[in-house]
Amino acid sequence: MTRWLTDEELASWFPLAGVMLKLNTALDSQLQRDSDLTHFDYLCLAMLSETSDWTMTMSALAARTNASLSRLSHVISKLERRGWVSRCRSDVSRRVTLVTMTEEGYAVLVAAAPGHVETVKSLIYDGLDADDVANLHKLMSHILERIEASDLRSSC
Repeated sequence: MTRWLTDEELASWFPLAGVMLKLNTALDSQLQRDSDLTHFDYLCLAMLSETSDWTMTMSALAARTNASLSRLSHVISKLERRGWVSRCRSDVSRRVTLVTMTEEGYAVLVAAAPGHVETVKSLIYDGLDADDVANLHKLMSHILERIEASDLRSSC
């Protein structure tokens, strides 16, 4: 039996669907215009910057960016050609590939961050109070947990 959306659920679903469809495009546009990066490029560099040595395994980076290894490999190849990351085999296991952000990649990330953060703040957080932000965190965490626990999630 189909569990149809209630009127209230439907009223909240349409704006959520709009956010899902438009947010990444808006973030991509700003980053490409100002920094010649895609949002995914930026996310990869940002995840690397959060480690003490700017290095992660490809598998760990794929998990942190919610990307398939195939998609990540393509993007890392592009970033490598630009001199922003380097790849090497792990000393521990030849099956493990390490990705390290270079000084040049870090400089690109640092230069891109102010515009990206301003875009995020203006599109998402401006006009919200502390309770709204706390509720947004609660709701998005709940949705993300449900997606990650689901058999329906995409592998890419």
